Amino acid sequence: MAVTVVVPTYNERENMEPLIRGLDEALRDLGYEVVVVDDNSPDGTAEEARRLAEKYPVRVVVRPGRMGLASAVVRGAAEARHELVIVMDADLQHPPRVARLLALAAMLGYDIVVASRYTRGGGVEGWNALRHIASRGGTLLTRMLVPPARRSTDPLSGFFAARRRLLLDPGLRVQGFKILLELLARNPSARVRDVPYVFRPRSRGASKLSIGIVWAFASQLLRLLVESRRV
Repeated sequence: MAVTVVVPTYNERENMEPLIRGLDEALRDLGYEVVVVDDNSPDGTAEEARRLAEKYPVRVVVRPGRMGLASAVVRGAAEARHELVIVMDADLQHPPRVARLLALAAMLGYDIVVASRYTRGGGVEGWNALRHIASRGGTLLTRMLVPPARRSTDPLSGFFAARRRLLLDPGLRVQGFKILLELLARNPSARVRDVPYVFRPRSRGASKLSIGIVWAFASQLLRLLVESRRV
């Protein structure tokens, strides 16, 4: 089963070459493509991805501006040529070699495979105590309030594999950043599996975390709670 890797980007030019090279090493024997969905990065991310496309199976979609991570994932899935889609960031905090583990697990018949920081063998490096508490607290709260999210130890992960048809479901909400949470909530009967990985500090570029992202997550969680009580 060949794989499409969808990579939403904004100002990730210096990470593109090590990312694509790592994915090629991890997935070459399985068959793969990379779809870069770039929100018109001013640093030349799209141009760098097009340069890499001369050597690797990379396609580039450029959108007119910052339109949100979840919608970028869905756009990438719409462009995908393969049924299995892996979603990951370009910042190398999602190790390319773990993409192979996600693909192999999905080939066992799972609908959603999550790269988890919080399952046995997973972890986080380089965070201060406050960031650890916030992440653990957000994950615990999510699993308490959204029952379908309990099938994963890390329902807020941004690194996962899913069947293309799930990402193209017209009923899937694409506002916000936590699209995995939407997938879990929308598909309570989907077969879900976690694989461990260690989340490491970003070595290049700037983090996208902001108060706006935190607020968007809180709004998303509140909406899913209200929706779950209506069922």
